[in-house]
Amino acid sequence: MTPLHGHDNAIAAFRAALDQGRLHHAWLLAGPEGVGKALFADKAALLMLAQGAGPVDEQGLDLPDDHPTARLVAAGSHPDVMRLERLTKESGTELARSISVDQVRGLQRLFATTASMSPRRAVVIDAIDDLERNAANALLKNLEEPPPDTLFLLVSHSPERLLPTIRSRCRLLRLAPLDDDAMASALRAALPDAEEEEIAALVAIGEGAPGRAIAWRGLDIGALDRELDALVRHGDPTNGRRSALASALALKSAQPRYEAFLARAPSRIAAAAREQAGAARADALRLWERATSLAGSARRHSLDPASVVFELAGMLAALAAGERDAA
Repeated sequence: MTPLHGHDNAIAAFRAALDQGRLHHAWLLAGPEGVGKALFADKAALLMLAQGAGPVDEQGLDLPDDHPTARLVAAGSHPDVMRLERLTKESGTELARSISVDQVRGLQRLFATTASMSPRRAVVIDAIDDLERNAANALLKNLEEPPPDTLFLLVSHSPERLLPTIRSRCRLLRLAPLDDDAMASALRAALPDAEEEEIAALVAIGEGAPGRAIAWRGLDIGALDRELDALVRHGDPTNGRRSALASALALKSAQPRYEAFLARAPSRIAAAAREQAGAARADALRLWERATSLAGSARRHSLDPASVVFELAGMLAALAAGERDAA
């Protein structure tokens, strides 16, 4: 399994709870997209199952790939673990919008029988933000009355948007963005053929999230950032810049760059807010809240890309001197 870089405090907290027999039944792994939350969840589930089957000498979360439990999980044949994520649509090219209630109800197959390899079972949900409302309610029943010796590991990019009743039944573990050294190490491990110049560029655009940096590889994020900077610094009194950007990013072939734009536009507004003071900073922070909400809604509800880009670009332009009242 891919090594996990960084997150020493989170690893130590989970490992201490596991080794001391104080493992909470549900852990909410929160943090920005791409920092390694899903990998942490997979490794934590694997370690818990392995320790249930026999003594584990390794430190941290890593197990050797040739460990019997690791081999079973890697082959998808371990009977005591289930992983829920968005399924691929029938077209085979897109993911479903959400994790369905039927997928959550399918967990009952795991709970209906006795655990096979040890007393323990594990459920990984990547990400719990993707659960449709009925699915979240169905999961809540399992969290309220958890099956014995079952560990739930719930990945969340936006824990504040979850049902309070779900959050209250979980132990929260935050995974922060990696520092530059850990980022570079993670990227070198994932991209062994990449030149150091490219690694440095990916560290810069990834902002502590190696998964995000890898997903944006080859998308010329530098050029996209220059477009955002132009909007912030010069505004867009004729709507020409935002119209051109909306047209370009609305193309089907531009979907990956559109996804990058949804992530980087709110971040660019946040960066601008840090450069301001007083009323200007307050205005920028309000724009950031609106941009973050719109970007999240665009992903969850498949909003029209051209309209979303035009509106977000308008918020960026509103940061320019003379246009602060436009948004």
